[in-house]
Amino acid sequence: MLDIKFVRENPEVVDKAVASRNGSWDKERFFELDEARRAVIGEVESLQADRNAKSKLIGQLMREGKKDEAEAAKAEVAANKERISELETKRNELDAALTDLVCRIPNIPDESVPYGKDDTENPEVRRWGTPREFGFDPKAHWDLGPDLNIIDFDRGVKIAGARFYALGGLGARLERALINFMIDCHTSIGFKEWWPPVITNAATLYGTGQLPKFEEDLYHVSPDLYLIPTAEVMLTNLHRDEVLDGSKLPLWYCAFTPCFREEAGSAGRDTRGIIRVHEFDKVEMVKFATPEDSMNQLESMTNEAELVLQKLGLPYRVVTLCTGDIGFGACKTYDVEVWLPSYNNYKEISSCSNCWDFQARRANIKYKDPANFKGTRFVHTLNGSGLAVGRTMAAVLENYQNEDGTVTIPEALVPYMGGVERIEPTEDVTA
Repeated sequence: MLDIKFVRENPEVVDKAVASRNGSWDKERFFELDEARRAVIGEVESLQADRNAKSKLIGQLMREGKKDEAEAAKAEVAANKERISELETKRNELDAALTDLVCRIPNIPDESVPYGKDDTENPEVRRWGTPREFGFDPKAHWDLGPDLNIIDFDRGVKIAGARFYALGGLGARLERALINFMIDCHTSIGFKEWWPPVITNAATLYGTGQLPKFEEDLYHVSPDLYLIPTAEVMLTNLHRDEVLDGSKLPLWYCAFTPCFREEAGSAGRDTRGIIRVHEFDKVEMVKFATPEDSMNQLESMTNEAELVLQKLGLPYRVVTLCTGDIGFGACKTYDVEVWLPSYNNYKEISSCSNCWDFQARRANIKYKDPANFKGTRFVHTLNGSGLAVGRTMAAVLENYQNEDGTVTIPEALVPYMGGVERIEPTEDVTA
């Protein structure tokens, strides 16, 4: 959420930022509410000053024996008190309306973010690895999985519905291996692992920006409880309404969770396979940093996501999201895209973002550092996939497939697979 004072003093900056994201905001309504709120505050302050002065006067009048004048002053004080109460109710209503308006305005992109209308204009930053040249016609993972009897789409749909799938045998083992491998990659370089709940409340989702804007993409389990769309929500809100010790920043957190997204606006996109589904596993990274260090931490986080792919030997590229593609709460984002033969292209597998103080202001997460400044400041929050597990599985199956229909396990994963070096077809997914 943007600072209301910043919006008031820099409407042209907000105009430009929102327009660059192909969006709009109700500037006229903002200033209408803001001016009304400030007028109410001014009237309350004037009435309070008048009340305080009359309260002192009452004592003086009573001492002077001017009872009638004192009673008249008391009546005026009572009327002031009643009016102040009415105005405070009005102010609360205006505060709520103003906050609701501002919390729907997206973050301001960093100056280094390139202007562009959509994902076709995301500039490439770098590549790693070379896509494999097959001596045979490679299969897509949505064919490989059923042929190997490790992914069962039909049974997934039967027991849950469209865009769900079931993993069996070495498919389940591979999913678990990837999760443990990713967590070990992150914890080995200093991330603290968490195991959070997968059900959350509205306040938590508000803190990271999913509510109110993206409510239609969330799964409700009760009026105030939801299934999480990402562990970012939980890891970031661990410190909601807290003041952190600045000397201990940055904090590096990671967690594995299943994630749940209705994705109401994604009909027709990537409907085959396990690329875009309603439930998926993901290992998430979250960082809390000082404003001066947060961009360094974004570069570091992106490198940490890349390291997972490098250890798996999977070709990828990194792109910077342009203004027309960057997420609601992000000020700058790098997407890491893995090579998928089935698309003959790179596909997003991690999105690493710096949100500046956008989430911290919503979640009220501050830090203090007496050595450098007085009081407290909002921290900067960062998040990134480390990685999306299902997409990583798809990339492993497609890039490591063999002509005989088997799949070689990447060397780094063999210990996590209990020594299994190759996936071969079995008779049934339950075998």
